[in-house]
Amino acid sequence: MSQTRAKGQREVALLLNGTKLRTLIHNPEELPMKAFPAALVRMLPALLAALLLSACAQTPPNTAAVPEFRADPAWPQAMPDRNGMQLVFGQVAGIAVDPRNGHVWTIHRPGTLLPDERDPKTSKPMTHRCCEAMPPVAEFDAQGRFVRGWGPTGTGFEWPKSEHGIFIDDDGNVWIAGNGDNDNQILKFTPDGKFLMQIGHAGKSEGSNSTTQLGRPAHMIVTRGELFVADGYGNQRVVVFDAATGAYKRHWGAYGGRPTDEKMPAYDPAQPPSRQFSNPVHCVRMSHEDLLYVCDRANNRIQVFTRAGEFKHEFRVETPTLANGSVWDMVLSQDPAQKFMYVADGANGRVYILRRSDGQQVGQFGRTGHMAGEFKWVHNMAIDGQGNLYTAEVGFGRRVQKFVRSGGGF
Repeated sequence: MSQTRAKGQREVALLLNGTKLRTLIHNPEELPMKAFPAALVRMLPALLAALLLSACAQTPPNTAAVPEFRADPAWPQAMPDRNGMQLVFGQVAGIAVDPRNGHVWTIHRPGTLLPDERDPKTSKPMTHRCCEAMPPVAEFDAQGRFVRGWGPTGTGFEWPKSEHGIFIDDDGNVWIAGNGDNDNQILKFTPDGKFLMQIGHAGKSEGSNSTTQLGRPAHMIVTRGELFVADGYGNQRVVVFDAATGAYKRHWGAYGGRPTDEKMPAYDPAQPPSRQFSNPVHCVRMSHEDLLYVCDRANNRIQVFTRAGEFKHEFRVETPTLANGSVWDMVLSQDPAQKFMYVADGANGRVYILRRSDGQQVGQFGRTGHMAGEFKWVHNMAIDGQGNLYTAEVGFGRRVQKFVRSGGGF
């Protein structure tokens, strides 16, 4: 074989080993033609196309299908003014998407405005322009425009002292809770703020096996006529009520067992997983196949149950994390198979992308900080029908963000 022919064939091998292949199908003149007999040259376009199809068929799964997200710095749009006074968020303790129209709802803590925004001594704005708190409950359209907001008006219910958690059901009703010391109730309102129902009462907790009282509930969802509650900052359980009447139905603790209220030792990654939920039990989410995912925040894990409370399995997340834990919230991707779990880690300022089949981390985004796309105590999440994510931050984060899905799954 001549040296020219051998050199040309080495170049061919290099060209075929990569993305250059796609270009060569349409531009075969880029090949070193001296490496081929004349008859073979005429067949090169067809051969290259066949090679490309074969390479695509052998692409490993779960490499190109992982979703990617980018922060949308223009969402939400500018907050409204009230009589020339700027409205601002305090700690945003909950976020949810209305399944009917894709509108985004938030709940925040008006009492957490900073001293340079609102004078704590006089309860008045510090200047003639700044600031007043946004209404505790606020609705934004899909473009991030403020639609409406409301707070406690009327009688017959006990508004929480420290707002925490929000959910919008299929009828558009708004469910909220609180995690103050005596916030042991959940409230249900119409979209315009008309009171509908209260479960539990403000005051003393009755513990993790009460059938009438809650324990600083953190989060809730409604599915197939049942209200599932992550209960919570005081109790160590999941509890289920009839969503129409508020009647108690069932409850359970970690691994589907009976919960206790004994003080648990602090999480230690070197020890076996706790047989009890820690505080707070921070989120509940239901999959298409009726599996309930529960955030055991400080134990760095997600436990999975049937809707009846039978334990199935658990996923451990960022296990070295101490302090406030790594599993603050999670949502499931919107593809039919719900291939991914998106997990908010407030302690480490991350959102993890996990495969739902085995809990393997396949991606992540975010870092601790205050710039667009960064997090300071990312606390809750929501997902819309297009697979875009929305996050809410407490502490000194005090904002909401939108992350647009680009490529990959949902």
